[in-house]
Amino acid sequence: MDSSETREEESGSKDSNETNRLLPIPSPPSSTEDDEEVAFDSREKILIVDADSASTLNVDGDQVPPFSWKKLWLFTGPGFLMSIAFLDPGNLEGDLQSGAVAGYSLLWLLMWATVMGLLIQLLSARVGVATGRHLAELCREEYPNWARFVLWFMAEVALIGADIQEVIGSAIAIQILSHGVLPLWAGVIITALDCFIFLFLENYGVRKLEAVFAVLIATMALSFAWMFGDTQPSGKELLVGVLVPRLSSKTIRQAVGVVGCVIMPHNVFLHSALVQSRNIDPKKKGRVQEALNYYSIESSVALLVSFMINLFLTTVFAKGFYGTKQANSIGLVNAGQYLQEKYGGGYLPILYIWGIGLLAAGQSSTITGTYAGQFIMGGFLNLPMKKWLRALITRSCAIVPTMIVALIFNTSEASLDILNEWLNVLQSIQIPFALIPLLTLVSKEQVMGVFRIGPVLERLAWTVAALVMVINGYLLLDFFVSEVKGLLFGFLVFTGTAAYVAFIIYLITRGSDLSSNCFSLEMSKRYSNPGN
Repeated sequence: MDSSETREEESGSKDSNETNRLLPIPSPPSSTEDDEEVAFDSREKILIVDADSASTLNVDGDQVPPFSWKKLWLFTGPGFLMSIAFLDPGNLEGDLQSGAVAGYSLLWLLMWATVMGLLIQLLSARVGVATGRHLAELCREEYPNWARFVLWFMAEVALIGADIQEVIGSAIAIQILSHGVLPLWAGVIITALDCFIFLFLENYGVRKLEAVFAVLIATMALSFAWMFGDTQPSGKELLVGVLVPRLSSKTIRQAVGVVGCVIMPHNVFLHSALVQSRNIDPKKKGRVQEALNYYSIESSVALLVSFMINLFLTTVFAKGFYGTKQANSIGLVNAGQYLQEKYGGGYLPILYIWGIGLLAAGQSSTITGTYAGQFIMGGFLNLPMKKWLRALITRSCAIVPTMIVALIFNTSEASLDILNEWLNVLQSIQIPFALIPLLTLVSKEQVMGVFRIGPVLERLAWTVAALVMVINGYLLLDFFVSEVKGLLFGFLVFTGTAAYVAFIIYLITRGSDLSSNCFSLEMSKRYSNPGN
């Protein structure tokens, strides 16, 4: 009898050890832990309380608790903040140009591009929840110093490029709503103040900040839905556009733009940090899986809302300008005026409805840019500093070049369009430096434990990533072929391209050797069974 009980205890101990071996356990506390940067302090995190304590009383750490609407509500927030990157002024310009040039024919691509974006963002959330660290922190631990500094620099450049577009978008909206009284540079200064709004809101907790973003997203949805109702696009053509894939040689550039806008490099870093705003015990497999389930639901709903907003805008411009002489000249600067000339006024002129929606898009995306900048700088560099100081530095990095841009291009619509093309190219270049580390880390058992993605999902994710990178590569090639003039400039572009490709190859080949670093060695020790 005693022998049997001993065998059962040993068997139970082995099962427990096997579970612990595969769970992604955070690295042990060290003497410098208090000085390390974290996405959210423990006092800032939202406590997830079981709705029905009786139903979860007998649920152990390895079992997923039953679904609860109350818990879904508590987990709702990070996905909607993430979805704002799908609604920034750069994306809105892509929507209106797609509608004006290609009509309804690229709506199917918009839908599938959003699905691809959802897959990448779910993997980003998975990394954050399962490891208790966000992507920038993991890159700091996993890559050598020179590589992480390059990755950090690239992430900052991508963020600044996105921020310039977002701030200019807000400034254009302010110019529209002030009836031209406030010039572009004044709108930039007003938009810059959102940094202080952000700092003010942060003091009241994560949920208050999420509520403000919910209001901004609702404002966008109502504004563009109103425009959709006013212009009354064809329901039949809309449905055909969503369900029937169509692509012609004349719309390839717009198609590339639709797909290229889906992955924003700074957004991949942001989402992995936002999910840590909820208090989840990474040692309990069931609780981690529960969090992943809820985050998957709320992120899917958030991107469905963003898809509908993008759909409204694309179809409005498809109805009004497809096949017209203005189709190839529409951009953020003149879109409002074209809408006003086409559809007139009424009790609430469509020009101002457009301005309100654009302002909500610009303000929300600039604030999330400030948020992302904090996580990127803190994660890669681990520089302990107060949040207000980091937010001020992050905002200044974007506002100074944006102010220069506003003063130089204030009166030139064509120049702003060219600038926007360069900024799109700048962000396209940075995409591999967010996607490759993400997909490498999320498929490593040493980092993710049992939450590493399986081979089928891994192949699918790499296929999506490769597709996005190839499409953006086409955009880069097309741009440089048309813009690069002169031997010296061509030589510089060639040299930079060679270095760029070499670093991408390094990141891909480095993926098979990530387990040799200090963080993964420490994780491996903790996974090992005692006594082995």
